[in-house]
Amino acid sequence: MNFVYPSFLWGLLALAIPIIIHLFYFRRFKKVYFTNVKFLKEIKEETSSKSKLKHLMVLLSRLAAVAALVLAFAQPFIPLEESAIKQGKKAVSLFIDNSWSMSSMSQDVPLLQKAKQRATEIVKAYSVEDRFQILTNDFEGRHQRMVSKEDALSLIEEVKITPSVKEMSKTLLRQKQALNSSDAEHNYSYLISDFQKNVTDISEKELLDTMVEVTLVPLQSVQKRNISVDSCWFEAPVRMLNQTNPLIIKVSNRSDDDAEDVRINLTLDNQVKPLGNLSVKANSFAYDTVNVTILKTGWHEAKITITDFPVQFDDSYYFTFEVLSKINILTVNGAYSNKYLDAVFKSNPYFQVTNQNSGKLDYSKFTDYQLIILNELKNISSGLGDELLQFANNGGNVLVFPSKNSSIPSYTSFLSSFKANEFERYETKDRSVSYMNTDEFIFNDVFERITENIKLPETKGNFKMTQYGSRGEEVIFRYRDGSSYMGKYKAGQGSLYVCSAPLDVNVNNLAKSGEIFVPLLYKMSISTGKDVRIAYVIGKDNLLETANKSTDAEMVYKLKGEEEFIPEQKSVGPKTILSINNQIKQAGYYNLYLEQGTTLNKYAFNYDRKESKLDYFSEKELEEKTGENAVVIKSNEETNFTELIGERSMGKIYWKWCLIAALIFLLIEILLIKFWRT
Repeated sequence: MNFVYPSFLWGLLALAIPIIIHLFYFRRFKKVYFTNVKFLKEIKEETSSKSKLKHLMVLLSRLAAVAALVLAFAQPFIPLEESAIKQGKKAVSLFIDNSWSMSSMSQDVPLLQKAKQRATEIVKAYSVEDRFQILTNDFEGRHQRMVSKEDALSLIEEVKITPSVKEMSKTLLRQKQALNSSDAEHNYSYLISDFQKNVTDISEKELLDTMVEVTLVPLQSVQKRNISVDSCWFEAPVRMLNQTNPLIIKVSNRSDDDAEDVRINLTLDNQVKPLGNLSVKANSFAYDTVNVTILKTGWHEAKITITDFPVQFDDSYYFTFEVLSKINILTVNGAYSNKYLDAVFKSNPYFQVTNQNSGKLDYSKFTDYQLIILNELKNISSGLGDELLQFANNGGNVLVFPSKNSSIPSYTSFLSSFKANEFERYETKDRSVSYMNTDEFIFNDVFERITENIKLPETKGNFKMTQYGSRGEEVIFRYRDGSSYMGKYKAGQGSLYVCSAPLDVNVNNLAKSGEIFVPLLYKMSISTGKDVRIAYVIGKDNLLETANKSTDAEMVYKLKGEEEFIPEQKSVGPKTILSINNQIKQAGYYNLYLEQGTTLNKYAFNYDRKESKLDYFSEKELEEKTGENAVVIKSNEETNFTELIGERSMGKIYWKWCLIAALIFLLIEILLIKFWRT
């Protein structure tokens, strides 16, 4: 048997006190004379014998009570065979998983509450001289240092659910950094979590550090059921005013039972619209498409919601979008403007066309346009080519109709910068288009079915183009001989459309084919390739992009949602990059502005759906995954971790039994004195 505090054994010297009291204690008797003392002598002898026995038993009970009390302070224990006694100062790091999945229920309370209870019991198992780190998914600065036992218990009480979620390997690395910086002789790491499979990425390799003893404390939910709204997106990249805008919604069922009649609602600008019910198979997902009609321009706030319990953080999906008051198109003309181009857009006030000569362009205004059309330019200068490439990379679309007298070297330089197929020579030859790509966005919803009455373009001359398969051309129209009439090339976030024939109706009858020409230009105008995101993920998407509207170096962008803060910002040409740096914690809408009351942009942030899948490692699976490099504690609801951790670190502890024994011996003494009459 060993003792935690062997110095208390000096207290056994206190056993001499009751012995001394007993030896010096005696009762004085008065002599009483009687005529016949024969029977009194017998009574005296019997009473004296009983009194001695009583005093002896009282003495023994007192000695036993004092000895038991001393042993309780010395804290005796018997080491377990597999345990090595570690004397000296200890550093203990406890990770409390406070992610959304910990809001699931255990037997009687949420898992987070149970995790905090376990953490408190573990801390109490150590001495006041030991140091502690309390770590959560927030990775807060105050959680990076070692604190006292009292402060650790206070930090545990402050832990709350957070949208942040970290991989277990990153958590373990952060714990090791704190433990290795301490001056303790022994380091202990505790991971208290539900150990979801999608974040538990630790293996034997991460646990090879013999300087830190790692212990896993798994907590399991009694119900593994969750339905979540994963995402939604518009079918078209641009939302049209007073038009039907299809919205696609993805809903996942993360349980083993089918989900029937999941009710879905759309909240658009504070107006709630029921979208009906959706059934989702077990451990699967389903899509639903709804039509959204937008009646006003500007920014809009929207939200898709379902009703589910108990995990509710993923029942809402926030998103924002902007409906432009007009689509701006720039036509850069060579010798003259094209009346057919003007006529197409003039009939629809939603499209605003600007005609400019190629020699009088203001490149700084290119960001105001969604589509730039090059109408029969003979030469494309290197400056214009560079600006158009940047325009396309930032999400704009460029449509090129060459002149039959175009300078081939000029166009070669321009097209090669886009990595597009190049012009070889102009051929005066009648050709007919035989193929139209109806799968491409421009025509994918224009025609219900292709009929023989659709008149495809015919030309009397066109440029023969090189056929480099590596250039990534997506054919829009193709001639009968297989050569390209019009192709599409991706450039950054935008696209370049190249027609091999001039737009002049004397050469090309495309402009006279209204059923093709009109939707071609309309869809190119609204199909901006720029990734205009409608929603972001908290903790993942920390960079936002907006147009640079600042006119003063002292003006700064601010984001305002539940709280207002100033993000880190950097201007790069016509745009500004905003860095969030995990300052957003609450899902919802956030307005961007330079001046109070003027909203420049709206952003929607949602919680990470990584926590939506309630799929956990069992205790047995954790043991197989970690091998012998970590200890997995198997426990139940009644397990007292203070005793369990104490026994694991020292062995079988007996101080409580000693304390109980001391009380029992004191009780025996009281009973002897009170009820043993002599």
